[in-house]
Parts: sequence; C-alpha cells; structure tokens
Amino acid sequence: MIETPRLILRGFRDADLDDFAAVNTDPRVYAWLGGPMDRAASDAIAARINAHIDAHGFGLWAAELKATGRVIGFIGLARVEGLPVSPCVEMGWRLTPETWGQGLASEGAKAALDWAFANLDEAEIVAFTADTNLASQAVMRKIGMIHDPSRDFDHPRLAQDHPLRRHVVFAARRQTN
Repeated sequence: MIETPRLILRGFRDADLDDFAAVNTDPRVYAWLGGPMDRAASDAIAARINAHIDAHGFGLWAAELKATGRVIGFIGLARVEGLPVSPCVEMGWRLTPETWGQGLASEGAKAALDWAFANLDEAEIVAFTADTNLASQAVMRKIGMIHDPSRDFDHPRLAQDHPLRRHVVFAARRQTN
C-alpha cells in the first residue's frame, strides 16, 4: 500500500468493482483506450491487475480517495511484454474524468515512481501513451519523465489507420550517486 496526501494505492477489492467499471465504461475514458468496454471486461482487468500484484509485488493499484473511500481508477506499475518498448516496467494511470485536472494522477504516479526506485531493481521506468494524449504526457513531464522519441512506436494491437496507433515513450532513470 502507498499513501499520498489524498490517495491510497492498493490492490482491488470486490467492493471496488462497481466504481472501477464506472471508470472503464465512461466514453471519455475509453476514447483513449481504443473503444468501449463492458463490465465483464472491466472486472477481468481488475482480476489481471491483482494477479500481477500477487506475482510481482506491485501493479496498477486501485486509487482510493482518502476523503471518501471511493476508488477513482488505478495508478501504478506493470511489467510489460510484447510491445516494441518491452520488456519494461511501465508507469500507468486511468482515472475517472470527474477527477481529471486535480493533480491526482501526478500525485499518485510520483509516489508509485518513487516506490519503484526504492523497491525494484530497475534502471528505468517507462510510460507511453497515444501521441495525441497531451494530458497524460503532461503528467509524465510533471513527475520527471523525459520523452525519448527514439523509442516512440506504432501500437501493434491497433489498426494501421487507428487514430491512437502512434505512441510516445517517456522514461525516468534511476538516480545514481
């Protein structure tokens, strides 16, 4: 579990699934994911996230608002395979649109990034998003990640003409003394 001033990052619980599904099925969210998602797919994502946490000791943790106890999405880390930037540990977040612009993604992502460098033996953590997702790129910059254009890629799971196909890659490197 990771705590920030406004968030608790932790594994998903059954009681979180309604809130998580509300995030994943919101058209403003799935517009960045390549298309609509139903409740079954949302529940499957939560199960995969928890399995990743069980296997690796970290993951895309449920992001709980301390003030309300409500899960507003996820923030965290995942081992990624099968993409042009792989193998890597990716930083990621997905939050309900009602919280966008409040600094919660940056707050949680910075805490997760700090946790990664304190607890994982990784030289770098990467983040990637569609080249048109300027809000996520702003979060990446705010937490100290740097765009690495040499690693940008076309997402292989999206059609060649898909508007989200082109992805940009940001990285944060472990500080050495």
